[in-house]
Amino acid sequence: MTGAGRFIVLEGIDGAGKSSQIDPLTGWLRSRGLSVRTCRDPGATAAGDAIRAILLDRREIQLVPTSEMLLYQAARAQLVHEVIGPALARGEWVVSDRYLLANIVYQGHAGGLDPDLIRRVGDVATGGLAPDLVLLLDVDLGTATRRLARPLDRLESRGDEYRGRLRDGYLAEAARDPARIAVVDATAGPDTVAERVRTAVCDHFPELR
Repeated sequence: MTGAGRFIVLEGIDGAGKSSQIDPLTGWLRSRGLSVRTCRDPGATAAGDAIRAILLDRREIQLVPTSEMLLYQAARAQLVHEVIGPALARGEWVVSDRYLLANIVYQGHAGGLDPDLIRRVGDVATGGLAPDLVLLLDVDLGTATRRLARPLDRLESRGDEYRGRLRDGYLAEAARDPARIAVVDATAGPDTVAERVRTAVCDHFPELR
């Protein structure tokens, strides 16, 4: 299968299982004859990885929500310029672990910034490049907590009240843009969730059936 590149993003609260679904999804897309590039946001570039370390690991650096949001946007601008834009121009499909919606939810709905302001800044950072499809892996907080059996990063350690606002924010954004954001029940095991992800992708891209 050839043609124009497409851009898919996996989103969800921490513990939703995004990372475990990247490989099954990209493997399945490649089985359909597609060239696929994966990335993570923030990250996947030298600048993005350096910014990621500040945002998630350097807890001695205190960041107000606006600074946090702008750092994410800077990393994303580099990601679009170096990775996502060129891959799409080559006709590749791109699968990203998070993108602009994460900013809108984490620093907006949960962090207190205006989501529409974040959208406007995001348009500048990305040059208006939006995903064709966002797969929102949705789980309850209890399931997410059980899956986070590892040291927590800066954002993951903010507690259940914050994570509850994250989930509510994601679902509100999905209701706002149902044509682009597909909610996938991710409470089941990885194989079942992978099947649900493939179904959602086929619903959006029927040529993949």
